[in-house]
Amino acid sequence: MRQPLEVLVFVRRGSEVLVVKRSPARGGYWHSIAGGVEPGETELEAALRELREETGLDALGSLVAVAHRLTYSLDEDPPERRKLFPAGTTHVEVEAFVAVVPEGWEPELDHEHDDYRWCTPQEARELLYWDDVKDALARIDLGG
Repeated sequence: MRQPLEVLVFVRRGSEVLVVKRSPARGGYWHSIAGGVEPGETELEAALRELREETGLDALGSLVAVAHRLTYSLDEDPPERRKLFPAGTTHVEVEAFVAVVPEGWEPELDHEHDDYRWCTPQEARELLYWDDVKDALARIDLGG
């Protein structure tokens, strides 16, 4: 059973933001690094784990919470996804982070993704699928 708490990580390299494309079996849409917080894990630990799993990045010491928390409704999710959460769960809270990587760094994608792009924040907002992720990117300070 998943808890209704997730993390979202924007990866910044210079003035660019990383967007990753989910594999067709996982929806085939453009997204940022994201995932659920596992039992016993803090949001920071989950963000570090997701970065490592999805991109190969060890961001310990370079990951910053951005004081932006968003909430999304499970109403648009298919029933099989809603069943992953405790009965009665209607919304999921998401803590946002920024990881800054050096020039030249490239992600090593896992099986969840089949492509990636480095974009300006505006280009990233045009590619991203979920409106709440677009809004979060528009509202946070990427530190650049």
